[in-house]
Amino acid sequence: MNRLEVEFLGVKFPNPIVTASGTFNFGREYAHLYPLAKLGAITTKGVSPRPITGAPTPRITETPMGMLNAIGLENKGVDAYVADELPWLKEQGARVIVNVFGDEPAHFAAVATKVSPYADLIEVNLSCPNVHGGNLPFAHDPQAAAVVLRAVKDATDRPVLAKLSPNGPILPVAAALEEAGVDGFSLINTLLGMRMDLDRKRPVLGNRQGGLSGPAIKPVAVRLVYELFRNTDLPILGMGGVTTGEDALELALAGARLVAVGTATFADPYAPLRIAAEVDRLLAGRGETWLDWVGAAHTPN
Repeated sequence: MNRLEVEFLGVKFPNPIVTASGTFNFGREYAHLYPLAKLGAITTKGVSPRPITGAPTPRITETPMGMLNAIGLENKGVDAYVADELPWLKEQGARVIVNVFGDEPAHFAAVATKVSPYADLIEVNLSCPNVHGGNLPFAHDPQAAAVVLRAVKDATDRPVLAKLSPNGPILPVAAALEEAGVDGFSLINTLLGMRMDLDRKRPVLGNRQGGLSGPAIKPVAVRLVYELFRNTDLPILGMGGVTTGEDALELALAGARLVAVGTATFADPYAPLRIAAEVDRLLAGRGETWLDWVGAAHTPN
């Protein structure tokens, strides 16, 4: 019996623990450690129409129970990834969620078209907080988000997830996206934050502000997944501060059908597999399956 097996938008996952975008690249750095097919799925780093050099350094700094990053969505551009990384990743037998973004709806659509042959799911990044100050119009504007979503849906035959920002109004944006035809949701992206360098009397990060991730944001993630689950029937990929099997089960109770692990992999590259194993042990001890927990906090006592 596979207690962890789950279907999400027509795709079968051997376990519900996937990697979070921006934390696992395309998997090459990890492939010598374990077969990538053991992961629930790999979510790629964000892919854009053209190469992006990213934000100035320093780009990462630690915080209590977390970290701030301002990578600035550095990437090689979609053509390079389609030529090299995505075919290789599919050869590993991994399930692939491709994160796509752009500065306007047509850019999102163009990337989605090119990556679709290699993607099981498309994740539309509406919400990176360390680009344009986290103020891209479609991150917080329901109608602008819907325009992006419709462009991507028209450009691909793959199921499309919208990645939502905790820095704006999640429920109005989600409602507009659902009306526009989104297949599911991914949340939360990082929270906007800063640190100061006391010696230089300046912000630590070269971009001044960045995205806060790690255990510190887990309560925010649990709350927002819980609230979204109450307002939609679409499946949810939850993330934010997951470092243990217990964390993953909290998000499942809130309503997440899949759970992504991100910051934890920087300290422990085996974190996604370890967390999946921890979840399996916890479920075995109770004689339950993962699906018994998904949304269970919403059922009457």
